[in-house]
Amino acid sequence: MPLEIVRNDITLMRVDAIVNAANERLLMGGGVCGAIFAAAGAEALTKACAKIGYCKTGDAVLTRGFALPAKYVIHAVGPVWRGGTVGETELLAACYDNALSLALRQGIKSIAFPLISSGIYGFPKDVALSVATARIGAFLRENEMLVYLVVFDRASFQLSEQRFRSIQSYIDDRAVFATEALHARRFASMSPSSAMPAAAKMPEPCGSIQPTVSHHAPAPSNKALEQMLQRAGEGFTQRLLRLIDERGMTDPQVYQRANLDRRLFSKIRSNRDYRPAKNTALALAVALRLNLDETADLLRRAGYALSPSSRADLIVEYFLREENYDIFEINEALFAFDESLLGS
Repeated sequence: MPLEIVRNDITLMRVDAIVNAANERLLMGGGVCGAIFAAAGAEALTKACAKIGYCKTGDAVLTRGFALPAKYVIHAVGPVWRGGTVGETELLAACYDNALSLALRQGIKSIAFPLISSGIYGFPKDVALSVATARIGAFLRENEMLVYLVVFDRASFQLSEQRFRSIQSYIDDRAVFATEALHARRFASMSPSSAMPAAAKMPEPCGSIQPTVSHHAPAPSNKALEQMLQRAGEGFTQRLLRLIDERGMTDPQVYQRANLDRRLFSKIRSNRDYRPAKNTALALAVALRLNLDETADLLRRAGYALSPSSRADLIVEYFLREENYDIFEINEALFAFDESLLGS
């Protein structure tokens, strides 16, 4: 099942478990921690945490959710940022790993995380985000669970400045290129009388005409021609399944790398006439590590195209040109630019 990044109040998430950004003594704190205690019922949750007593940094423990919509609260203790020189990143990664492992052992099917340690613990938001998506993504490539990364507002979510500027620069450059191409097409569509000087329209003397030499590629064999025609007429599902086979991939590898729900992928596989949403088609192109031409071809078979006027398409195009096929990094960027995510 996929990772979804959402803007919401984590205490309102209707999932099996929510994760509390806890302190080692499991006491009610401020920020996300305080909000979760208040929504669960501070007295009841405090008593449950007191029975556990302690949780070391990087680890996680579980209590009931009490008055929360979620059945459970997983209390994960993130590290305080001290400049990045004392293993804080590794501890934060362990925090996500241990919370997810605990959820798996408990039979939890859906879970919502805050961006742990990015509040009063001072972790740079871009670093906290990178760790969160990397560890959740690694987990989801091996396990089935619906995972939400919940951010309260845009200020709580931040790409690295270098990545943001690089993507914005690409979008701006492509916009200029598209404008220049449009002007060139308009010029080319002008009538010959207005677009060409008189001298250019004069026919050449017959004696200057040179014989034409044709250099044709060898004609394809009947079998090769038949295969070419079959492929040309393939629908989206047919082309998708052929690409999966050609790359020697399994179905789980594909839908996990595409951030797709297994049930949705099964619908696509079982229906040769299935027409996916554009973001689903793009997610599958990313999962198959297609280049831009291959991606455009797969999209065309679903009735779509990459548009130079679509910021979302340009962001995906940026990552394809970089040969970065990490669906979670792509979705980080799409979310940062307020665009729809790829996958489910």
